Amino acid sequence: MPRMAITLENVGIAVRDLEATISFFTDLGLTVVGRDTVSGEWADTAVGLDGNHVNIAMLRTPDGHGCLELFEYIHPEAIESEPTRPNEIGMHRVAFSVDDLDQALETAARHGCHPLRGVATYEDVYKLTYVRGPSGILVMLAEELKNN
Repeated sequence: MPRMAITLENVGIAVRDLEATISFFTDLGLTVVGRDTVSGEWADTAVGLDGNHVNIAMLRTPDGHGCLELFEYIHPEAIESEPTRPNEIGMHRVAFSVDDLDQALETAARHGCHPLRGVATYEDVYKLTYVRGPSGILVMLAEELKNN
């Protein structure tokens, strides 16, 4: 049987405050490529929620390959949950390569987002850390270390 073609379109994340989350990710370098309010029977069917009504924003990475779809629920009411921990089953984190980890951490700090523990070095290949972003989103930031 021939293999089906598949392409990752985006990662969707429900957020508490759409504007604050957009601000965080655009400050890190993503660009808003679209915004909308979505509702109707088609949305109810696709998502599996009656009365589904959300404000959404699509953000793209500067290289054009990665997209985040952020959505803030109008109806049904969003359900607060504890932020995930790195060892919990399920959606884990969103990860970004950055040119300058220190600069990315300064940007994150302006949004009140700081490393969970600190910055680590992985086999002299990457400097990386996890930060807790808006709405409790785990965000991995990694800088490739250049061989001198």
